[in-house]
Amino acid sequence: MPKHTRSTATLTALTALAVTGLTLGTVLTVPAGAAAPKAPGFLAAKDLPPHATSTWSAGRVTAGVPEVIELDTCLGMALGGGSNTWHREFWTDLDTTARQVSVKASTVSAAKGRYARVNKDIKSCAKRIERAYPEIDASLRDYGTLAVEEGAHVYGLHVESAWGSTDIRLLGVGRDGRTVTVVDWGQMGNFGNAPVKAFKKTTVKAVNKLH
Repeated sequence: MPKHTRSTATLTALTALAVTGLTLGTVLTVPAGAAAPKAPGFLAAKDLPPHATSTWSAGRVTAGVPEVIELDTCLGMALGGGSNTWHREFWTDLDTTARQVSVKASTVSAAKGRYARVNKDIKSCAKRIERAYPEIDASLRDYGTLAVEEGAHVYGLHVESAWGSTDIRLLGVGRDGRTVTVVDWGQMGNFGNAPVKAFKKTTVKAVNKLH
């Protein structure tokens, strides 16, 4: 498991926003005699943006949505709960963490709707954070679309608390057929510390690996 080295103030802000950190996933219960649904393909630790002073580690692909996503201001409404969902956690020895969440919809039309909802929620996320947490300043940057399968989009989110903690987050959303995936990367810092170019490559890999 990763070692958390953030300050108490930073951890408080991240707990409130569910920006980074690791948590146990919710395990889906499969009825007796029923075959467990097959998970889509996931990123490996080597697929994450390189870290300057540490290496990435990866947890197992786990059924369900991690609690930190269910509580998350940006993603919780679109990804929280539901079946046919899997996630994988990634971490370094320092403060950088990431996760991937993938959802298999029942139809292509439903997947299109889920993809649109995730993008919509991310675009409104900064304003919703500031309304919910007056002591937090949040700003979003749209890094554009990516030409992979049925499409992908990358965003950056910066949050700064009144007590001085500052964190940067990159979010990549993509779709291949009935499957929607979200890659969520975060660490202490600001937009200048975000490896946007490398993260775009990670997002493309995430979508290509789904099927």
